[in-house]
Amino acid sequence: MSVPDKAASTPPLPVREGVAPSRVFLPKGPWLLLRDFLVQRFPYMPAQVLLDRLARGEIVDGDGTAQHFDSPYMPLHWLWYYREVLAEVSIPFDLPVLYRDDCLVVVDKPHFLASIPGGRHLKETALTRLRQSLDLPLLSPLHRLDRDTAGVLMFCIDPQHRGAYQSLFQQRAVQKEYEAIAPIRPDLSLPMVYRSRLQAKVDEFVVEEIEGEPNSETLIDLAEHRSALGLYRLYPHTGRKHQLRVHMSALGIPICNDGFYPVLREYAQADDFSRPLQLLSRAIEFKDPYTGSMRRFESQRSLDWDKAG
Repeated sequence: MSVPDKAASTPPLPVREGVAPSRVFLPKGPWLLLRDFLVQRFPYMPAQVLLDRLARGEIVDGDGTAQHFDSPYMPLHWLWYYREVLAEVSIPFDLPVLYRDDCLVVVDKPHFLASIPGGRHLKETALTRLRQSLDLPLLSPLHRLDRDTAGVLMFCIDPQHRGAYQSLFQQRAVQKEYEAIAPIRPDLSLPMVYRSRLQAKVDEFVVEEIEGEPNSETLIDLAEHRSALGLYRLYPHTGRKHQLRVHMSALGIPICNDGFYPVLREYAQADDFSRPLQLLSRAIEFKDPYTGSMRRFESQRSLDWDKAG
């Protein structure tokens, strides 16, 4: 299927209030009018919302031309628009910048704040906040943290530098250190290296361990313990989704306040800010691809024993 290169790669809309435009491709099909395709393509959005956006000229083609209620369907083209989240919940925690130069922005992400837009989170994300507050519309993430996880998170300012830094993560040349509060298991000999094969669970947001060659690895150590709980140091060698949470749960020491493992809790319409997941990205260390010097960034946050219930 041919796709117009210009329309596919160059957004006709600028970043607006920290939010980059989204796009949708128009495949070959039976639709005569654009509105008929959009209603079918976005079944969970009320049709009137889509029609209202067309009426306001908020959906444009690759040349930036606004589409309207009676616009014909033009297959093999892209449309661009700004995604909206109705009644998005404000995350009442700050996002301090730990470091900034001409290439990098490093922040100390709080719990509950998503790294990038997705689902019901758009403006209340680290990427959107930073693009707006620092006036850096081309800022992009070099890696991600789960929304539930706090700590060190890195972004790249200039797209020309992004590849060199991102390759460090791909080559596993970035040393990551995490902390977690979880139950004590007296019979568990630590430190230890835990390996397993992780796979996304069908139709669910969680992952599961399956038989086969391991594709995830974590070094786990116990730094401190208080009564029945311990402060663990976690050093992931790989970066699989939910890796630390799954590995700790598999060892019988699930991270405190984890709503996914070992049992997926019922979906909550609102976050309980009083019970954050007790997982923190404590530090990131790597050799800078441009200067050759070692870089280390550390979170100024601490896990809360009192909230580890």
